[in-house]
Amino acid sequence: MQHSNDGARPSILFLCGHNAGRSQMAAGWAQALGGDGVEIFSGGSSPAEVVNPVAVEAMAEVGVDISGAAPKRWTPEIVAKVDVVVSMGCGDQCPILPSQRYLDWTLTDPAGQGISLVRTVRDEIKGHVQQLLGELGVPLA
Repeated sequence: MQHSNDGARPSILFLCGHNAGRSQMAAGWAQALGGDGVEIFSGGSSPAEVVNPVAVEAMAEVGVDISGAAPKRWTPEIVAKVDVVVSMGCGDQCPILPSQRYLDWTLTDPAGQGISLVRTVRDEIKGHVQQLLGELGVPLA
C-alpha cells in the first residue's frame, strides 16, 4: 500500500462529531495496539470541551490512558495527509480524496451513557481497530 504520509508507516484519522468519545477511544486503541507502526490522528466537526470522562474511565480499565487527549477539529490538511479516514457513524463529512480509504463504523454514541454501555462500545472499537491494523500490515504491540 502506498502511504501518503512519510512513506514508512500507515496513518489513520478517526472522526466523530465531538471528538470526545468514540474517536478518542479508537485513537487510544490504535496507539496502544499499533505502537510506532502507525500514525494516529483524531478530530471532530464540532469538538467538545473535554474528552468524555466515562470513555476515559472505560479505557483506563483496560490499561489505555486517554486522559491527556483533548478534543480538536479535523482539518483538510490532516485529511489530505492520512491513508485511512474512519468516521464513527456520526455523519462527519470531509473531502474525499482518491488516494485514500474511507470507512464508516456504526457505533453507539457514548455521550451521556453509563459505564456498562461505554464498555461495550470500547470493546467494539477494539475489534474494529485490530482488524484495520491487520489489513494495513501493522504488527500488534
